[in-house]
Amino acid sequence: MLLPPTPSVLIMLAEARGPDPLASEAPWQPPSAGEDPKDLGNHNRQQEGDHQRHVSSKRSCFLGLETRPELVWEDWDLGKEFTKTLVLKNIHNKLQKLHLRPPVSKFFTILIPPIIVVSPGTSFSFPVTFRPLQRCEYEDGIEFQSKDGSFKVCLRATIPCHALEVPDSVLLPLCAVQHSSRTTFRLKNASKLQTCFKWVCAAPFQLSPAKGLLKPSQECHITVVFWPQEALVYQQQAYCRFGGDKAESCCTVLLQALAKYPCLQLRNPATKEEKEQGGPELHFGSVAVGQSLQKHFDIFNPSPVTASFFLSRLSGGVPFFGSEFSCDVSRGKVAPGESLRATVTYSPAVVDTVSVEYLSLKCRGALNETQLKLTGSCIGTKVSLSSSVVDFGCVEEGGAVIQTVELVNSSPVETIYQWDLDCNGHSVFSIQPASGTVRPHSHTTLRAVYRPTQPIAHHRRVACLILHRDPLFLDLIGTCHSELQQPAIMKPEHLVLYKFHWYRRQDPPETLSAVQQDHTVHLDQRGVHSALEEQSNQRLHSAHVVPRTPMEEYYQSCLGCMNPLSSSSSSSPHVSVVPSELLFNHRMSSSLSTSSTSSQSVSITNHTRGKLSLVWTVAQDSPFTVCPSSRDLAPLKSTSFRVTYNPKQLNTLHGAQLECFAYYKMDDHHIGERLLCPPWCATVRVIGHSFQPGKEHFIPCCSLKPHQVVFPALSALSYQTVLLQNGGVLPLTFRLDHSSNPALSESVSVIPNCGLIQPGHHQILTVRTTPTEDSPRQGFSLQLQLNADKHTKELTVVSVVEKLRVSLEGDGSLYFQPTALGSRTRRSHHIRNLSRLPLRFQWIIPEPDQDLIFVEPDAGELHPNESSVQTWSFSPLTEKTYSLKPTLTFWPIQTDERNKSHLTLKVVGMGSKGFIEAEKTVLDVDDTLVGSYRSIEVPLVNNSPCSVSFCLSVQQILLDEELIYDPETEPSALQLDCERGTITSHSKMLLRSTIRPYRRGQYLWKISYQTLNAGGFASSFPQAVCEVRTKGVFPTLQVADVCSGGSVSRLSKVHLWKLFSLDSLNKHLLSDPSSVELTYGTPTRHSVRSCPSIFTKVMLDFNFSAAPMNSDPSTFVLMFHNPGSIPVDWAFLFPEDQQIELEYWAETGEFSHTELHQMKVQDNRLFSISPRSGILHPGQQRAVQFSYSHDFAGTDRFPVVFKLSYGREILLNFKGVTVERDRPYLHFVSSRHVFTPVTIGDCSPPRQVCELHNAGAVPVHYEVDTAVLSQLQMDNFNHPVLCCLSPEGEVLPGKTAMLEWIFSPLEAKMYHMDIPIHIQDGDSTLVRFEGCGFDTPTLGSSNPFNCSDTKASVACVQRVPFPGQVVLLSEDSVSLGDIPVCSPSSRILFLTNVSHTDTVQYTWDLPQQSNQQVVQISPEQGILCPGESALCVLTFTSTDYPTVYRLDFICQVIQQAALTRYHEALQRWEKERERQQEEFTITDKNLSHSQGDLIDKESVTAAPVRKGPPLRKYKTLPPICVSSSCETVGTERTKLTRADRQAGHEKAKAQRQPEPPQPALLHLEVTAHSHGLLEYLTHFPDQFNKLHRCLQSVKPQKPETTSSSTPFSVRLPPPTHGPEKDILLHILTSLLRNIVDDSAFAQSLIALASKPITYQPTESCPSLCPPTCPTSSSPSKSQPRVLLSGTEAGLNEEQNTVDRDGAAGCLGNTPQTQDTLHTERVPADMSEVVLLNTLQNLMMEAVRGELVLTAHPRTVILPPVSTRTRRMSRAMVEEEQGKRDTVGT
Repeated sequence: MLLPPTPSVLIMLAEARGPDPLASEAPWQPPSAGEDPKDLGNHNRQQEGDHQRHVSSKRSCFLGLETRPELVWEDWDLGKEFTKTLVLKNIHNKLQKLHLRPPVSKFFTILIPPIIVVSPGTSFSFPVTFRPLQRCEYEDGIEFQSKDGSFKVCLRATIPCHALEVPDSVLLPLCAVQHSSRTTFRLKNASKLQTCFKWVCAAPFQLSPAKGLLKPSQECHITVVFWPQEALVYQQQAYCRFGGDKAESCCTVLLQALAKYPCLQLRNPATKEEKEQGGPELHFGSVAVGQSLQKHFDIFNPSPVTASFFLSRLSGGVPFFGSEFSCDVSRGKVAPGESLRATVTYSPAVVDTVSVEYLSLKCRGALNETQLKLTGSCIGTKVSLSSSVVDFGCVEEGGAVIQTVELVNSSPVETIYQWDLDCNGHSVFSIQPASGTVRPHSHTTLRAVYRPTQPIAHHRRVACLILHRDPLFLDLIGTCHSELQQPAIMKPEHLVLYKFHWYRRQDPPETLSAVQQDHTVHLDQRGVHSALEEQSNQRLHSAHVVPRTPMEEYYQSCLGCMNPLSSSSSSSPHVSVVPSELLFNHRMSSSLSTSSTSSQSVSITNHTRGKLSLVWTVAQDSPFTVCPSSRDLAPLKSTSFRVTYNPKQLNTLHGAQLECFAYYKMDDHHIGERLLCPPWCATVRVIGHSFQPGKEHFIPCCSLKPHQVVFPALSALSYQTVLLQNGGVLPLTFRLDHSSNPALSESVSVIPNCGLIQPGHHQILTVRTTPTEDSPRQGFSLQLQLNADKHTKELTVVSVVEKLRVSLEGDGSLYFQPTALGSRTRRSHHIRNLSRLPLRFQWIIPEPDQDLIFVEPDAGELHPNESSVQTWSFSPLTEKTYSLKPTLTFWPIQTDERNKSHLTLKVVGMGSKGFIEAEKTVLDVDDTLVGSYRSIEVPLVNNSPCSVSFCLSVQQILLDEELIYDPETEPSALQLDCERGTITSHSKMLLRSTIRPYRRGQYLWKISYQTLNAGGFASSFPQAVCEVRTKGVFPTLQVADVCSGGSVSRLSKVHLWKLFSLDSLNKHLLSDPSSVELTYGTPTRHSVRSCPSIFTKVMLDFNFSAAPMNSDPSTFVLMFHNPGSIPVDWAFLFPEDQQIELEYWAETGEFSHTELHQMKVQDNRLFSISPRSGILHPGQQRAVQFSYSHDFAGTDRFPVVFKLSYGREILLNFKGVTVERDRPYLHFVSSRHVFTPVTIGDCSPPRQVCELHNAGAVPVHYEVDTAVLSQLQMDNFNHPVLCCLSPEGEVLPGKTAMLEWIFSPLEAKMYHMDIPIHIQDGDSTLVRFEGCGFDTPTLGSSNPFNCSDTKASVACVQRVPFPGQVVLLSEDSVSLGDIPVCSPSSRILFLTNVSHTDTVQYTWDLPQQSNQQVVQISPEQGILCPGESALCVLTFTSTDYPTVYRLDFICQVIQQAALTRYHEALQRWEKERERQQEEFTITDKNLSHSQGDLIDKESVTAAPVRKGPPLRKYKTLPPICVSSSCETVGTERTKLTRADRQAGHEKAKAQRQPEPPQPALLHLEVTAHSHGLLEYLTHFPDQFNKLHRCLQSVKPQKPETTSSSTPFSVRLPPPTHGPEKDILLHILTSLLRNIVDDSAFAQSLIALASKPITYQPTESCPSLCPPTCPTSSSPSKSQPRVLLSGTEAGLNEEQNTVDRDGAAGCLGNTPQTQDTLHTERVPADMSEVVLLNTLQNLMMEAVRGELVLTAHPRTVILPPVSTRTRRMSRAMVEEEQGKRDTVGT
């Protein structure tokens, strides 16, 4: 079973594998005792037998007795008894008395009394006998009972069954594909039966042994072999069938394994990075012939599995006699992460050749195959002579002259040389040493000796043979004079002159006069003949003469053809000698005499037209003699000489090179000194031996290197050199034996054919042949006979002409993928030289196809076995399929281009049209921080059949209309990482781009593309790809809510909002930062001053209000909300956070007053913020607490920078006031107060208030300076523009007083009034009051009241609770808007207990407005359980005078647990007080112990406690007084010790009266603006009928126009109240419930629903309404109506009141009696209350989730009419029929 490699499986394998997951073999480990093995269903049966024995043998403890929990009989037979002993051991320390209950069945019996007693530490044992009657399982038990309990010992007899123990799962080591790994696990027979088993398992797992037989308790090891073929995670069940003969049982083992693909890499340790395009390469460089060089490469395994490999040569192109490269590694294994180093040895054998070979690394199971290229070049020696001519000059006969010449080796290769000259006296010239070696980059000095024997001119051109190189030639000239003969002296210029005239193809005698007349011939007396050589070379090239190679010249000289100065291979010799080699006594036959003396003849031919003189050089004591020694030879004639071999010593070897000089026989008057013709030297090589018949010849000790010679596979004359080294101490002769293959002598020549090699010397042999096609591929075998005996050396010569072979990749075909028109596609193609010759190649493309395809490189060289990579390019012009046939031409490098070979490559390509598109035409990117970078990926898709090369362009558009920018200069905020690229066909490319907005706004980028042609230029018009949209944003924060605590806990939320200027703060936080603010993107220490410089111009005041000294800190909690779409990193930076910390020595110590004040605030931590910094993600909220400690009197200021990283930076000026406790102080948030705008000419301007907050500890008496108001009235034509209704009063400590004003503008303008407010015993404050008057708006104009100040600016709904807050209000602010006077309005509020553990108690604190209770909240108090919500109804009734209301109500919330603790502590304190008042103590100094007073140390609350009088020990509790100045008896106080006084203080502290817990305060703001009736009808005609006025008994009192005007006195008597109202509510509620539950009533509603309305109320009397009251004659408008408006969730539901009478709102000024009004209001009141209760119930159900207000209404399908008619009476049917008729008419 193959499973996908899920992460969970991989993790399981990794965890189970252990610390070495790569080990080749991991033995199976049984699970430890602490593990919990998996239950596989049959696991219990597999281990059943072992479990029974384990449990039965284990002892357990029951009630202090140690015994076995069970007795098990396993091996039993029928008809027998089987007894086991049960032992009870008392390990308790008391006597154990047990009552025993024997087994119930008769199969188990015991023989003991029913009661046994076991003493401590002793044991009691008794036998248990088992008597089976049938073959089945038995089970029973013995029960023991004691007074502490009972326990039972089980008795069981089981039938033996087959059971095997196997592991649940086996994890095999990690394995490579097509490799194997193995492990073993234990298989144990856990039964008492002989069990056979058989494994069934599918591939890739194999189990061995697959089957077997296990004896009882026998175990064996099963080997699991894992041989995967794919890289997968394998989990497979192996089934083991076991049992008896049928093997009816089965168990399973889960086999788990993981297979991965192996991977091997070839690395060259010499280079860190492989830069070769064709793969790794091992380059050996230049290596000398005959030497070896080693290099290494590593086989690295980066995979996690062990990989085995095979290293072999690439097939084809292997040389005949093996490769020149050898590797010491051919196969092996590499562990994961390790390397194997292999060594390659390069041993070149052919000079001036390049060897190329490829090693192929094949890894079984791998997906790829790697090749290593081996290259190396073989270099030979490079030698030269210091001089090409050695001139010995003129020497007397019998004398000798020695000259030196240097043999220079300028190569790094050792040179082996040999002079083809007999230096043993058979020549007048000799060179020492005649053979040897020259080390690399060195030279050898040679001694040349001239020892003439006859007075003639001598010249000999001697060859210096070089192994693996062409020979060098040295011209030796000298002249011998005797007393009788003094021939012309031979000089070097004669050699040049002779060579010059030889090129003219004229004989010397015929051209002597011409030479004398030639004025162009100039000979330098000092031997300089460069001009002659230059002329001779020019004549040679002009005559198109093929020059003779040094090898050819040496070969001709060895054959006896003497033309030493000729350079042409086609010239005929001047003198020839036949034969050129003589062998003596090398062919033994019975016909020959036994004499060792023998002679042979030599013939010399004169090929010139002149007479020659022949002179043989005679050697002293030589066994070889020539007779005659000299003779004249006529032109074109031949003559013979006799060479005699007469050895002086027997049984030895002889050899020599005989030389004969031939020169023209001329008179002196025929030739001058300058035209002397050099002689020619003919040589005959002779060898012989003097071994007597039957005498054993010398045993040779020599070597032949190389023993095989391979010629180039060209049909051209070639030469190779071989070294025959005599390594023995005896001379060695050799000769070429052609007897075995006579035909071989015609095709293969070896020079010299024979010769003598002295001990320790060598002979360089030259092999000459022309390879042919019919030559055997295995080569010829040449036999060298050694020492004229049966000893031979074999030389293999291969000279076969081969046809040139070049292989093309892909069987001669090259296919291009579809290519876009105008673009270019490239493909690589390999060609390989499979022949043994280096080649030159060239691609030939037909001219019509040259615009479509081309190749790089199109020409080059290929060494044998080398591959070359060609890059083909295809550029289609039309949309069609092309089939092209370029031709590869190649030829050998050694020949010209005439013999060329050709191969044709088939190139197939198709041209098509390409296009690209984006996956999404519009890509919306999340909002991006301005100035930051965001990387995006735009998926581009190519669905065309060809690859497309494209060029992208971006057009940027800013969508915000208010932004003004220049598109030309505006930098693009979208940068493409790649503007050019290529997408293959049917693939996708991720276009990576970077977005960096430069400003806040909506960005739109249009990305277009143009296709590119082969030259990289655009070939199409821009086409749209997609659009990218994003929004550049700055980090923003908003203050969503605020609350206060401590000394300012009772301040309203509006007051807090103004203290901290939160409107301005929110406005600035939403605006863009300036560039200066972005100087430091994040909080940075940038200043060394105590007052760091500020980078912002925005400054706001954070006013912490004022409080008396040593009072609780003023705490403000701001709820910050991130309304943006990016995270915001914010921080409040104190001056110390921006200051760079300096060393102590760098501080000046001089501080200004401001710095000292800041240091005071900073050191005493007067202002604190918690937390100071944080990160808010989008939509998150975080509460930040600001605290100000009132420790020092005065005003404290502290600058704090509010920094948003990469955003706004705002300077917050913290300001707090601490007032002395005896100082009267009024705290003003601002010295400016703005009134609500009022229309001019209003006869009832609204009453407005201004708050006065007493922040001190003593009451404050204030007085408004009315003189300013009087002056203002006089300035406005005695019109009271502004009058104060409460010009003086008193404000209690911590309270807020409402200063009432009436602003009545006379003109439509802005009024500014500076009015002093005097404080008794305090400072006066000048407050500027501002108010705006405006004209009465016309019809259609905007309503000025819509901008009324009654609308709250703070948050209305609190979404997130503050820290520690347990109760939430559904609304923090209720705005009633514009309402008429004397009209009630209702709102529904919810109190929710968000705690899951605490029960709270709430109480509403309702203040009065103008000494009237205008707001009622029901219920005013209650209890909320955890998670519970309570519905509160707020009823607002406006007074009879227009007023601008801004009321703040407080809901006190106390945890019930704290309140309970307080009451309990209070009761204990009262009891203790009563006890101490009634109890007295008699003091006795002798008593050592005294009774202490009861001290209650429970802490009730954290509120400060009052200071009570100190209490003395043993005294009655003094009277409780608040003042700390209560006097005590001083005489007794002085007698107390310090410990007594301390105890007294603790006692007094503990006996203080407990303080009640401080409640948590919830603020509810209620705002409204009441208008007079006429004014309300004028400005709000549409809203008037939606409201009703509460008609009450009022006393019409118009306010006076003076400042002493008072408002109307209003009474609001309820129409029904007390028990009467409760009775009515109860009756109506019960009545409605009964009606709804009545089924008959429900059925009647069906019939009444369609009846016409028979009752129509009469119209109201129009005389009761004034003419200005808008009334209507419509009957529907006079009916009572109920309006319900609010949010769907029900949190903002508004229960509007019911208009009892259509003209009730206009009858407010109509005189009516109270009784009449009261009678009319009763029914409407009761309906309103019932309807209100119904709505409250609905809202509570909606809040609890029992009712879904937003659900769609359900449609009730009524039964058919026929069904209903059967249930109705006939009368009802008739009524319904009549109703249908009425409706139809």
